[in-house]
Amino acid sequence: MIGSGAKNPAAGDLKAAFRQCAGALLAVGAFSGVINVLGLTGSLYMLQVYDRVLPSQSVPTLIGLTIVMVGLYATYGLLDFVRLRLLVRIGNKLDRNLHQQVFAVSLLLPLKTGHEGNRIQPIRDLDHIRSFISGTGPTAFFDLPWIPAYLVIIYMLHPWLGMLATAGAAAIVLLTLLAEFFGRGPTRRASESVIARSNFADAGRRNAEVIRAMGLSGRFSSLWGEQSGHFLKQQLRVSDVVGFTGALSRSLRMMLQSLMLGLGAYLAILGETSAGVIIASSIMLARSLAPVDIAIANWKGFISARQSYVQLSKLFHTFDAGREPMSLPRPRRSLQVEGLTVAAPGNHTPIINNIAFQLEAGAGLGVVGPSASGKSTLVRALVGAWIPLRGTVRLDQAALDQWDMEALGRDIGYLPQDIELFEGTVAENISRFEEGADPKMIIAAAETAGVNSMILRLPDGFQTKVGDYGTALSAGQRQLVGLARALYGDPFLVVLDEPNSNLDSDGDGSLATAIHAVRQRGGIVVVVAHRPSALVNLDQLLVMAGGTVQAFGSKDEVLAHVTRQAAEASAQARQKPDKQEHGTSTIVPLHDRR
Repeated sequence: MIGSGAKNPAAGDLKAAFRQCAGALLAVGAFSGVINVLGLTGSLYMLQVYDRVLPSQSVPTLIGLTIVMVGLYATYGLLDFVRLRLLVRIGNKLDRNLHQQVFAVSLLLPLKTGHEGNRIQPIRDLDHIRSFISGTGPTAFFDLPWIPAYLVIIYMLHPWLGMLATAGAAAIVLLTLLAEFFGRGPTRRASESVIARSNFADAGRRNAEVIRAMGLSGRFSSLWGEQSGHFLKQQLRVSDVVGFTGALSRSLRMMLQSLMLGLGAYLAILGETSAGVIIASSIMLARSLAPVDIAIANWKGFISARQSYVQLSKLFHTFDAGREPMSLPRPRRSLQVEGLTVAAPGNHTPIINNIAFQLEAGAGLGVVGPSASGKSTLVRALVGAWIPLRGTVRLDQAALDQWDMEALGRDIGYLPQDIELFEGTVAENISRFEEGADPKMIIAAAETAGVNSMILRLPDGFQTKVGDYGTALSAGQRQLVGLARALYGDPFLVVLDEPNSNLDSDGDGSLATAIHAVRQRGGIVVVVAHRPSALVNLDQLLVMAGGTVQAFGSKDEVLAHVTRQAAEASAQARQKPDKQEHGTSTIVPLHDRR
């Protein structure tokens, strides 16, 4: 579940977050306007020195102009510093406005797209946007509109100088557009290679024990080399595009400055300009083209931020909640499954088909069947983790999508096959990291799960840190703590997928007691069973094979039916050993990892 208060992101949240920063961006624009006006200081100072001070040999005039120039440049530096500070704060504000929604998307991605979602990293996308906004890149876009103003002033100095400056500015702007055109594809592929490389490294760390034990280090190192080679190749292409356009832009800008000096000197020889105009026009041209250089230098970051914005916008539209569910009373009566057909996230091939049954308060259902029969898929759909292709899961007649999943989460207890505990204390994991959790409720859940004594024997009891992925606890201890987490707050629907796979006989007894306690208080328990001991204190049984229900009813009747079928199949096999149909399936309670 997403943290308290976090809702599914709405499609307009991204634009709304930028609109909330509009006032600060306008302030940056205002500062940029003043800064660009102050950017004329050097040109005007040189113009006055060459055309006024040197001819008049006036030291007081030189001192006065110098004092004014120093004051203006000091103001320029201060405003530029304030502008950069504003941009950093705008980036941080944007992050604060979006981080909950982006994290919500990152949690929903695996449930909607499956493993394909690993290629999409919304948190990284938000970081790219924030990093670009907080840097010097945006200053270029605020300064670019002032290029025409500088060119107009150069035209005022002399039309020929203005035409040369305009031609040079157009050439450099064209280079910027070329950087955009040629850099878009390599930047996208470079971002994808970064994500693929990171995912591969994470997979290696998660499976370090298997890699070490089975001698796979060399092979994985070779695969890592291939991933790194592809990553470096894409990074090289981006750097080549940006580096080439940047170097060409700098060379062209320096050449233009020299040409401006040469043209100014020629015009001065003809008597059409003064010596001050020669220097002032060159400085003014350099100042007018500086934003283009900054833009090219930051173009890689701009393209990355723009791609991240587009990606986040698409994700927000994909996960648009559309409406807020109405608050419903806590479920207390029934669980209904109607024509349920479910596929894995990101896939459209059904794993289970047309599953239907109903349980009333106080019921205990065991789900058994051969491997790959769809047992785990069924329970994932029951708790709302996987979205059905067709059919409905209802609690007290209301479909799961009619509930606010944040509110419904307190009435669902789920223990998956792969037990994942989060870094924190045992108490925090049991309480689902609820703020201000009641210690009595934590202890009650631990006692119901039969794990209270074990926890008290830990070094710091309930305050023991479980470590990343719960590595401070054994597999059996993690399973019992996960069971206590599923029972915390007395949820109405408790779904346990292979809850005794890592338990000893004492743990089996605790599990049976916990199931009995849930049923006694009027809850519903659904248990995917691998070992017969998990069926204790359950009154109903559902047998699955091939993604469909083979039998459903009271436990004793279904077990008798299954036993009878198995006996008949065995007798037929003995009578016709050579004509046995390989397509016939015997239903036995086997482990299912799907």
